[in-house]
Amino acid sequence: MPTRGKDSYSIQSVENALAVLEALCEEEEEFRISQLSEKLGMNKTSVFRLLATFENRGYVEREKGSGKYRLGLSAYEMGQKFLSRMGLLRKGKPVLERLVRECNEAVYLAVRRQEEALFLDLTDTGQQVKIVSLLGNRYPMAENAAGKVLLAHFIPEEAPARGKKSAVPGLTPSLQEELALIREQGYCLDLSSLGEGVASLAVPLFAASGEVPGALCMIGPTFRMTPERIHGEFLPRLKEAGEIISSKLGYMGSYLGKGHS
Repeated sequence: MPTRGKDSYSIQSVENALAVLEALCEEEEEFRISQLSEKLGMNKTSVFRLLATFENRGYVEREKGSGKYRLGLSAYEMGQKFLSRMGLLRKGKPVLERLVRECNEAVYLAVRRQEEALFLDLTDTGQQVKIVSLLGNRYPMAENAAGKVLLAHFIPEEAPARGKKSAVPGLTPSLQEELALIREQGYCLDLSSLGEGVASLAVPLFAASGEVPGALCMIGPTFRMTPERIHGEFLPRLKEAGEIISSKLGYMGSYLGKGHS
């Protein structure tokens, strides 16, 4: 019996419903029906029916004055329940809290979502001057420190054979070399991709299988995250935290390269 692909089981009405929820998740602003209809390429009647159904179940809320829609408490509660059951967050949170107390800089847990890095969780700093929260944001993996760490352990270590395309779009020879260096040294440092004056330092997290389910990423202003503090203070502690979380996930090996302090 031939195997059916995942797309052959897709239900269009469910796809449309999820598209509406995802659109509300991606934007900070509230939406009118006409705006969602235009954004998603769906007719207004279909959007209205979906929103009405979600509103009845508490997954979206409608502002009485403006008629705009936003995510509701049921969506938040579902997300919180998922996060509380996610082993990576549950086992990593105490380690992140200790790391932030020691370094007093914000630390994110990032995971791969298709071709992007999703900043899934944040343990924030008490500093008065800090970077605006990136929690819930997604960025192309090849364009930030956390994403490059994830990408470095996702792609094959060997370059594709001549005449064959890479499985990762935009994987240039120079990026391939950079990712190889990241694998070797066990971290990635970036000083500009998330904004001018923003430094980010990321290390991988390893599961029992040897796969990389996430990355730790410390983010702060460059005037505090100086080269001296990065290499003498932050990087050793970030690597140590990564090793502890990896061991909690069942990883028995040593993943740090020559950059280990």
